[in-house]
Amino acid sequence: MGWFKVGELEIARIVELEEPFLLPEQMFAEATPEAIAPYREWLEPHAMCPRTGKLILPIQTYVVRTRHHVALVDTCIGNDKSPAGFKRWAGRKDDGWLRKLAALGVAPADVDYVFCTHLHLDHCGWHTRCVDSRWVPTFPNARYLFSREEFAYAERRQREQQDPVFAENVLPIMEAGLGELVAPDHVVDDALRLESTPGHTPGHVAVHMTSGAHDAVVTGDLVHSPLQCAHPEWNFVYDELPALAAVTRRNFMERYADGPTLILASHFPSPSIGCFERSGRAYKYCYRT
Repeated sequence: MGWFKVGELEIARIVELEEPFLLPEQMFAEATPEAIAPYREWLEPHAMCPRTGKLILPIQTYVVRTRHHVALVDTCIGNDKSPAGFKRWAGRKDDGWLRKLAALGVAPADVDYVFCTHLHLDHCGWHTRCVDSRWVPTFPNARYLFSREEFAYAERRQREQQDPVFAENVLPIMEAGLGELVAPDHVVDDALRLESTPGHTPGHVAVHMTSGAHDAVVTGDLVHSPLQCAHPEWNFVYDELPALAAVTRRNFMERYADGPTLILASHFPSPSIGCFERSGRAYKYCYRT
């Protein structure tokens, strides 16, 4: 899928990886084989690998062109990064993400805004590149927007858990004067704004985009799999604030279910884009193809 339109906005996906990730019970404590058996028919083969039984997740960026700006929402894993709990993503040497950005007609210098739903390693990796043994911003003309609470959370993780994400992907941005700490409901203009969605991390945000009567929203990690539409109460094992995450997720689905807002899911398998529909006391995800 190349560019598609939401009103006058142009949006595209850059998928860095899409592969079987973890078994359902490794992601959601309640997702035993018995619990997911009723859903396997629609999970396989696109959302669950029939061979391994693992849920399939993409790691991706949404690129947005408005009348005035080029913006990125999340920047995937990146190259040369240190392991931060998921070793198979460490030390990558693959410029495919940059080539896909170029294929969309966007150079790093063209990017005006970099949004980050949260500061986990698979959402901010291309914020920086390693050049001559130092981390430099990938997008030299962009304003990188960080939720204040998320920034504080990532800084604390570095200090308390020796998590390298902040040092490699965030601190070089601030040192270059390109970072901006904002409120979780920050408004850029009439096309781009943040929506506070805490729970997966304390300062997690969704990114909302609007053009006239048309709108779309990037979920980030408030939801990881279409399986959670059937069970919004199922938390991802790495949700930092599980009780809050469950409330945020259900409220988000309820707010947008059966409405016109296009849901740009960060980790739902390709094509990733669709809408929530009510299904009894839960929901289902209907893909746009």
